[in-house]
Amino acid sequence: MSNEITVKLMCSIEELCKILENKGFEIIEKFLLDDTYFIPEDLKIENMTPREILESAVLLRDITEYIPANRVMKLTFKKKHIDENGVILKQSKVDCDIKDVDSGKKFIEAIGYKEIMNIKENDVVYEKDGFAIAIKDIVNGDKLIEVEETDELDTIEKLKQKREIWEYYITKIM
Repeated sequence: MSNEITVKLMCSIEELCKILENKGFEIIEKFLLDDTYFIPEDLKIENMTPREILESAVLLRDITEYIPANRVMKLTFKKKHIDENGVILKQSKVDCDIKDVDSGKKFIEAIGYKEIMNIKENDVVYEKDGFAIAIKDIVNGDKLIEVEETDELDTIEKLKQKREIWEYYITKIM
């Protein structure tokens, strides 16, 4: 799993999509991401930060892909290395494909995990010249833009240095 930078969108998704398309970006993916988070039943969360709680979480992911048409169901565990300021320095993940969501949920609960939240988001990924911008429409939540590391931009620092590449598309519409 690569590192990423995520920022809150300050305009409508439709407006950003129109600008990206006018700049030559094309849709390469479109999907619904339905993530259910589970933590160990005995985890004492009273004095933990949200990031600390999520470090113990297992995700049950149900991804309905529209472009290309496909459905993926899996269990995901993310390992994040976070500094004292809460900045994610590095992250990795392990996925385990499952046949259906109900069986995955039963398995997670059988090994002593409980559900803590569900997040659904409609995502559209645009790409131009190997650079991808994901637009994330969180159901009952924020509208976000996410850019991930690439072979060329292989660290968060390089992504930050190339900020003008992706900020251009954000700032030009505000």
